[in-house]
Amino acid sequence: MTSRRQPLYPGTLLAAIAVLAAGCGGAPTIEADATAAAPAAAATAPSVAAASEVVVYTSVDQSHSEPVLRAFEAKSGIRVRPVFDVEAAKTTGLVNRLIAERARPQADVWWNGEFAQTIALAEQGILDAYASPAADGIPDAYKDPAGLWTGFGGRARVLIVNADRVSEDDDPTSIDALLDPAIAADQLGIAHPVFGTTATQAAALYAVWGADRARDFFRQIADRGVRVVDGNGAVRDLVADGQLAFGLTDTDDACGALARGAPVRIVFPDQGDGQLGTLIIPNTVGLVAGAPHPDAGRALIDYLVSAEAEADLVRAGWSQVALRPLPADVTASACVDVSGVRGMDVSLADIAGQIEGAKTDLASIFVR
Repeated sequence: MTSRRQPLYPGTLLAAIAVLAAGCGGAPTIEADATAAAPAAAATAPSVAAASEVVVYTSVDQSHSEPVLRAFEAKSGIRVRPVFDVEAAKTTGLVNRLIAERARPQADVWWNGEFAQTIALAEQGILDAYASPAADGIPDAYKDPAGLWTGFGGRARVLIVNADRVSEDDDPTSIDALLDPAIAADQLGIAHPVFGTTATQAAALYAVWGADRARDFFRQIADRGVRVVDGNGAVRDLVADGQLAFGLTDTDDACGALARGAPVRIVFPDQGDGQLGTLIIPNTVGLVAGAPHPDAGRALIDYLVSAEAEADLVRAGWSQVALRPLPADVTASACVDVSGVRGMDVSLADIAGQIEGAKTDLASIFVR
């Protein structure tokens, strides 16, 4: 096991990071203090001008990742050849490809929109060690102790609510609302829980609740007929169009709906005393072991984990939970206020350790 087993401490959105002391009880809470936000450190400049290209496999939506990769191209002179994944099989398809190619790697860099599969790849020897100096401002909770991956720019799991169909007083406050018999199941939605960040959230529930309770939760969702769709974007669109009252998605998808003027609200679930908190999901990046262009791969990693790139991801709407303090002009672009939002009290490694067992259970429950 290469992953540090310590609680997941979410950073603030565009403000100072609140990292709790290791001995503190309770779940982590995001603290927003505008006076504490300091100018971001200058990004480490890529140093491999001679390298001609770098191949990156990424599960991050092309609309968000491609501008960042093109900015790296412009700064470094290194051509980026990205390989993207499809929403319905987000992360999983490229993970399988990396494993299949391990004898003759085709990719140099793995950029993942979540962390569980990255940790699994590290444990299988698919990733090589590289501790980027550009990641100095990122808390250790978001870094592999052996340098096999680094976390940056986070998102949160949220409930997206159609404001025309649900009054604010009746907003759901917990993921348990998916089981509320007072709400018709076909008016609620989740993405298929074997894929993407819904799979990561399922693994987090397995880690916190235990397998029996988590399995029962998802079995009830399936049995009562909650709509299961192909991806978080589909959940967002169905809620925005009024076909669903509310559903589970990520902050980037929900913020996209708000940006388009959709009648939606964003609710961070389980924020009350004794409740779970919500899952904070960092991006992760690692160097592929045996990469054809390792120097160019390291240069791309330096850029991705830099404060400059993290700020760009926030401005682009992909990240809403920064892992380091960012400048005031970035804070002004916030779609949603995450100050005071409490994350789940569970480590990245514990979540990753549950992913395969959870996926096996959920594949049998949600037969496609």
